[in-house]
Amino acid sequence: MSEIIPIRNVVYSKDNFTKVVNTQFSELNSVPPTTPETTLENFFELYNELFNDIPREGDIDSHRFILEREAEYLGVRISDDNEIQALLQEITDLRQQLLEAETTNATLASQTGRIE
Repeated sequence: MSEIIPIRNVVYSKDNFTKVVNTQFSELNSVPPTTPETTLENFFELYNELFNDIPREGDIDSHRFILEREAEYLGVRISDDNEIQALLQEITDLRQQLLEAETTNATLASQTGRIE
């Protein structure tokens, strides 16, 4: 069960030692990678790269979160489709009432002989 493992002893002369072995400890003094400076241009480049990776809905880290935060910052109100549809229907109803009132007014005016 014993196995013979050959050991090789390499000896360098004083002059060759510094040529073969790094004695400057450069591995210990390595400069950590620097992060690039964040600019608006860099931000929007990264945002565009990550746009499709951002979830649509969520309390944080989502398009909904960004939308609500921006709406708050800009002082605007976000309306949902149901509310918009209800307002459009109300506009349509009011236009219909106005048309009916104008038609009634025109009919009465023509019957009395007065045209306004």
